[in-house]
Amino acid sequence: MKESPFAFFRGAVSIMAADLSQLPASGIDVQLCGDAHVQNLGSFAAPDGKLVFDLNDFDETIRGSWEWDVKRMAASLVLAGGESGHDRAACRSAAEACARRYCRAMDEFSRLPVLEMARRQVHREERIAPIHDALRQSERARPLDLLKKFTEPDRHGRPRFRDGRPLFWRIEGQAAQGVVRSLRAYRETLAPDRRHLFERFRAVDVGFKVVGTGSVGLRDYVILFEGNGPTDPMFLQIKQEVASAYAKFLPETASRNHGRRAAEGQRAIQPLSDLLLGWTSVGAHEYLVRQLNDHKGSIDLQGLRGGGLESLALVAGELLARGHARSGDACEIRGYCGAGGKMAKALGDFALNYAAQTETDYRAFVAAIESGKIKAAGG
Repeated sequence: MKESPFAFFRGAVSIMAADLSQLPASGIDVQLCGDAHVQNLGSFAAPDGKLVFDLNDFDETIRGSWEWDVKRMAASLVLAGGESGHDRAACRSAAEACARRYCRAMDEFSRLPVLEMARRQVHREERIAPIHDALRQSERARPLDLLKKFTEPDRHGRPRFRDGRPLFWRIEGQAAQGVVRSLRAYRETLAPDRRHLFERFRAVDVGFKVVGTGSVGLRDYVILFEGNGPTDPMFLQIKQEVASAYAKFLPETASRNHGRRAAEGQRAIQPLSDLLLGWTSVGAHEYLVRQLNDHKGSIDLQGLRGGGLESLALVAGELLARGHARSGDACEIRGYCGAGGKMAKALGDFALNYAAQTETDYRAFVAAIESGKIKAAGG
């Protein structure tokens, strides 16, 4: 988080949730992504193997006012734009473009038959540099590559997780057995056809992996499976989930397994999700289960230079609109947004002001590290 204001913003969703809760809200609820920012857009393999570009992080998903997602995405465009060399005017233009595209897409979705809207695919604009790069990264991300990255052969030639401390390492004994046993409950969260595919694999080894900016400190296990022989590896990530940062501000939110909350929220927002998405528990802790890096590709901030920022902003607005239309009432949101001009200006103002506040918070955060008030690990 100390790398830059945008890195701080990515790890500070709880701060923004508290700030948003103090502002007037439309009261029109949808399934929120919860952590909508440009680096939570990316590409991955759909169940049919085709690569899709969509929102791809749902740790904070919860039902709440639609504008919370749009405001967080707009602010992220300003911060990411600043980091990729854009001036304030260009950053504001991108934030407004995102909001306008959201409103126009919602107008379009509100006029479609419900099932057609739910199946609607947002066109992958491969000519947009950051999206093109993410898709190329996805094409190169294969399970056999993960096998080389995370494992080494034991004395019998079988793959085992290697010691890659401080980022990942192998676990054994009762801890590993408990993780494998949790797959019994996970199995029941899959549809019968997907359960059958899962049962074609056998667990080979268990590892522990340190997770990214917003989830550091949570448990994250990885299980190596073997399917049709040693050249058919599959990795499942069993990632601890805790309450959404927004939950304390939404008192009517039902308490349940937070792995289930994340999985069902993702399914509500995305028309195409991970084939093996589910949830489980290990002891007192709750987990999301999904494939690890199934052809995933992420946004490189340097790819946002030039016209990349505004082009990505348009796609981001449409993706948010589709997720909200699937999980909420597109007609009601369209009625609130109107033609979108006033909404875009208001969200442009908000994005600039919130980015400025984030930069102020970031400077205070770095000062607290330098004074010793906050302890930070060395890079």
